[in-house]
Amino acid sequence: MALVAFGVREWTGPVAMLGVEIACGVAAGIGRRMGLLALATIPLVASILLVNTFLFPGATDALFRIGPFTATGTGVIAATQATLRVVAFAMSVALFSLTTRTDDLMADLERRGVGRRGTFIIGSAIATIPRMAERAREITDSQRARGLDTEGSPTRRVRGIVPLAGPLIAGALGEVDERTMALESRAFSAPGRRAVLRVLPDSAGQRATRWAVAAGSIVLTAASVSGILRLP
Repeated sequence: MALVAFGVREWTGPVAMLGVEIACGVAAGIGRRMGLLALATIPLVASILLVNTFLFPGATDALFRIGPFTATGTGVIAATQATLRVVAFAMSVALFSLTTRTDDLMADLERRGVGRRGTFIIGSAIATIPRMAERAREITDSQRARGLDTEGSPTRRVRGIVPLAGPLIAGALGEVDERTMALESRAFSAPGRRAVLRVLPDSAGQRATRWAVAAGSIVLTAASVSGILRLP
């Protein structure tokens, strides 16, 4: 979905992928959670809209002026298309993370021949942000219980970052050490391929659908980039 959203030009790619992602999210019952995760793109989307609307290079079709900055129609179109691509990418990541358990993904990757180190890196990267967010909430609650004021004016909020950052970084480093020792105690570095005890169901229909979607995405992107496929 992310490949098509970025690869297929103009409006068709991102709009079509957003429609598919929303439909999949609603069908899976995670539409609201996907919407909450989409809020994380607001700072990036705001910068894209402002920069492209007012500073798009070479645009002459002025719409209005705000001080020294001029909004252009070309910039608005470019900003909207870029925003749709970013949101479509974010929704594809949200859909994947909310419908796929990390443990299942790691087990299936290892079953398909991905090395244990590669599997561990992928799993750690996926789980890092939720783990750090949970740890940050725990540290914040602990600091508040000790009388730290983390609410109110922006100045107080900025002051609250310092006592939060120290334990957060120290806890992350300590967790890395603990995970390393735990993996070594389970023969993580032992030579040879490990036996996979849990095999996830994977029917012929699922395999055919995955290959069809992957091949279709590559073909659509290549055709759009090369100019063979011209869509609105």
